[in-house]
Amino acid sequence: MKDVKFSNYRWTICALLFFATTINYLDRQVLSLLQPTLAKEFGWTNSDYGTIVGVFSLAYAFSMLFAGRVVDYLGTKMGYTWSIILWSIGAMLHALAHLVPGKLLGFSLGRTVLAAGESGNFPAAIKATAEYFPKKDRALATGIFNSGSNVGAILAPIVVPWIAELYGWKWAFILIGALGFVWLIFWLIFYEIPSKNKKLGQAEYEYIHSDEILNKQGIVIETEDEGKKFTYAECFKFKQTWAFAFGKFMTDGVWWFFLFWLPAYFKAQYGMTGTAISLPIAVLYTATMFGSIGGGAFPTYFINKGYDAYTGRMKAMLIIALFPLVVLLTPYLSQFSYWYAVLLIGIGASAHQAWSANIFTTVGDMFPKKAIATITGIGGMAGGIGSFLLSKGAGALFDYYDKQGSIQTGYSIMFVVCALAYVIAWVVMKTLVPKMKPIEL
Repeated sequence: MKDVKFSNYRWTICALLFFATTINYLDRQVLSLLQPTLAKEFGWTNSDYGTIVGVFSLAYAFSMLFAGRVVDYLGTKMGYTWSIILWSIGAMLHALAHLVPGKLLGFSLGRTVLAAGESGNFPAAIKATAEYFPKKDRALATGIFNSGSNVGAILAPIVVPWIAELYGWKWAFILIGALGFVWLIFWLIFYEIPSKNKKLGQAEYEYIHSDEILNKQGIVIETEDEGKKFTYAECFKFKQTWAFAFGKFMTDGVWWFFLFWLPAYFKAQYGMTGTAISLPIAVLYTATMFGSIGGGAFPTYFINKGYDAYTGRMKAMLIIALFPLVVLLTPYLSQFSYWYAVLLIGIGASAHQAWSANIFTTVGDMFPKKAIATITGIGGMAGGIGSFLLSKGAGALFDYYDKQGSIQTGYSIMFVVCALAYVIAWVVMKTLVPKMKPIEL
């Protein structure tokens, strides 16, 4: 019997999701920070690096097709467990990539395993958030745990070059990859679904389920029929699925472009490599934390004014979609100082995190809990495909303009794409789903 004291155990779960996402992005960013070193050692061109990044994106997209479904089938606890085991192994495998014949194959294999494991992170985290938070709090909780991606991006440029300089690039992959197994210990100890969690007070349990209907005796009735099965194909019948997938397709690649190509950009534009890029990249991603947490809280302003969760969220997302437009100024101002690039790209990346916190939460607004990981996986697949096209296209574009002696033109074109992506995504999403309409499966 749960006691009547109002506990706050849901924030312990949020903290676990935050640290998992931090590790996720630490593992993901090691390669990009070592790109100048590895390109020199293995003779990579921009197109070669774009291929490796593209392999990750494509593997991530394909894995997302199944990851959400697997998480829904295994449950949040075991789904997340197997996800982080696989991605940690994949991260560490990069240290052995040089043993595989060919300059791209070894790293491509490592990226494939990493992507397969990491594809489970957001479906599991979004499902856990839906299990532990009522709808009105989910965007804030998502924004908080999603800010782990910012922290990972901040820590990586500080830690990775330092490890590489002291111990060599192989140890950067090994030591960062091993962090996932440390997190796993705490996850297995502290996580359980609310109905089985003895650490959860009765008052908090009822608060978590405050969206659900009470019968005449005041007993909570689950609004979803957890025993009813649904097919994967059913999910594609709804415009809500396509709206979420298109939003992810258009915008995920922007974040990944910043994550994977910024070190190369600072080298091409300013000749900065190694520890020299640590401070500007750390400052840039520090700014994104404001977008992640603030963006997650932003829709509550509209919800408190009486709008339903989806309408309030879409109003907030429209405003958020306008901020990346400042990235259009980067080619003009960055020639004076790299700090202008840090500021403008930082605003764009911060807006992405605000957008991300909200677009993930639209799934919980519209779909039952049992389908959240599956729908999140479908959106992640679309985002991975978009990221593959953007990364592979960027590599070819940069090689083309590099041969013309004007690689900065290539980056200017990519900044235009990144700046406009969110407005386009919002217009299509709003057209497909103009108002709140919960789905029954």
